Amino acid sequence: MTGSLQLPKVFTMLWLSVIYSAALAHAYKPLSDSFLRAIPDAGADLDIENGTLLAPILIPRVPGTPGQLKVQHHFVEFFQRELPKWTIEWHNSTATTPATGNVELPFGNLVFKREPPWVKPGGSNLLTLVAHYDSKYRPEGFLGATDSAVPCAILMHVARSIDKYVTQMHDEMAELGEGGSVEMDMGVQILLLDGEEAFVSWTDTDSLYGARALAESWESSFNPAMSKYRNPNRQISIFVLLDLLGSANPKIPSYFLTTHWAYSNMANIEDRMRKLNLLESKPKSAFLPDTNRAMYSGTISDDHLPFMARGVPVLHVIPSPFPAVWHTMDDDGEHLDMPTVRDWAKIVTAFALEWLDMMEVWYEPKGMAGP
Repeated sequence: MTGSLQLPKVFTMLWLSVIYSAALAHAYKPLSDSFLRAIPDAGADLDIENGTLLAPILIPRVPGTPGQLKVQHHFVEFFQRELPKWTIEWHNSTATTPATGNVELPFGNLVFKREPPWVKPGGSNLLTLVAHYDSKYRPEGFLGATDSAVPCAILMHVARSIDKYVTQMHDEMAELGEGGSVEMDMGVQILLLDGEEAFVSWTDTDSLYGARALAESWESSFNPAMSKYRNPNRQISIFVLLDLLGSANPKIPSYFLTTHWAYSNMANIEDRMRKLNLLESKPKSAFLPDTNRAMYSGTISDDHLPFMARGVPVLHVIPSPFPAVWHTMDDDGEHLDMPTVRDWAKIVTAFALEWLDMMEVWYEPKGMAGP
């Protein structure tokens, strides 16, 4: 991550985002206090030395290098071993860069998806959780802990934490004969994108290699005739992009008016978890402080842009200002604030469970009912 601050762009399909945001502000139930207490802590899995999720990502992972392949293998092996009901899709592309001349570099996006078993192709709307996994070409040896090893590890934790509830919901709906009978079949997908970083300097062509290729491909990949959604981009209910997370005292503005309601829901989760003493960090202010209205007047160049240009609603979870370690050799494991890292894992997990309406399968422990 990521490009410089810039003024808002005029997106040719912005009006679609407005329509989506209005339609998708569905009235799911907030998680109860007891459910929030049950959100698992990532604990040792996010340890920088031996953590099963984070440690393998804390290596240089520039496209076209052995580090890229090692991290890709780490992601695929995790889902194959621990989450076999998730599908795994590759989106591969190649491109030249200003740093490599005529040499075509490989970029590999990974799509991990969990849909209701009865859903037909193009029939589900998908909560889409996103991070990039590549690291910068220069300086040599750059690790990119906040940028974006930590967000990738967080999303792996989220997938594992929500999986049993997704399975329970599918099983209960099937037992009741409700599979395929509801208006909106919800699923979840995790995009781990390659080639976000610029190789020389941030431009429209030297950045976002994987995101640009995927958004373009999905726009022209039409679902079967009579599908509920025309193409994979239309299936994205919200594109939640995590970036530059893991430093202490982050401040995440609400960047887009059209998804401020979703930002507010995540902020409410953070606030409730702090009041319940479920979070470890002691920040100077809330991670997500813009609870009244979207306050930000610009945008930040990141992997959401090719999707937003095609009408996809975006919730951008990135600090402003950027962490002090941004694009320096100090963006390593030793400079992470681990209570903040673990808190983000809990907050994003709770957001995903709430979005997927998992209160429908939660059974309140006796005497512990909450809101």
